[in-house]
Amino acid sequence: MTATPKFAHVVLQTSRLEQMRDWYCTVLNAHVVYEGHGLCFVTFDEEHHRIAFLGAPVQLDPKSPTAAGMHHTAYTFDTLDDLLDRYEELEGKGISPKVPIQHGVTTSIYYQDPDGNFVELQIDNFATPDEATDYMRGPEYGGNPVGVGFDPALMRRARQAGTPPADLITRSWAVEASPDLPDPMSVLAGA
Repeated sequence: MTATPKFAHVVLQTSRLEQMRDWYCTVLNAHVVYEGHGLCFVTFDEEHHRIAFLGAPVQLDPKSPTAAGMHHTAYTFDTLDDLLDRYEELEGKGISPKVPIQHGVTTSIYYQDPDGNFVELQIDNFATPDEATDYMRGPEYGGNPVGVGFDPALMRRARQAGTPPADLITRSWAVEASPDLPDPMSVLAGA
């Protein structure tokens, strides 16, 4: 193969089109490009649409943790401060994380949309893809590829107190700062 595709968009079927539109526009700071005829297209960057909603003509059940299908979509921020700013903005709008996870390769905050789909807001913890790949092939990741929970409010306070991002984007900081959080995998799996 000579051509490599790049990701364009995801389409979510829903019977809560307005709720889903509003939730994604809030979480991703997106805007509506087109809405009508049971469809809604939104974007948050230069692409004409990144997420589309297909309104179902019947009432659909929310996503069940026991159903096969897409688990989550992920969106990357440039800096830890950008991620924590979004966390704080969403908290102010009544949208709280379902589970924050220090994966090691990323620092991630997972949210759940009105239909039960997960959305991961994250930063990459390594400067290059090769460094991230090396970490994923190492013992810490191999011993626990999901990672450990952390408290984003504590992380935010640590940043405001001047703690450098490099000190905060480690599993050791997460475990030390938030030792009694639930197992992230059980939250992601819906247990």
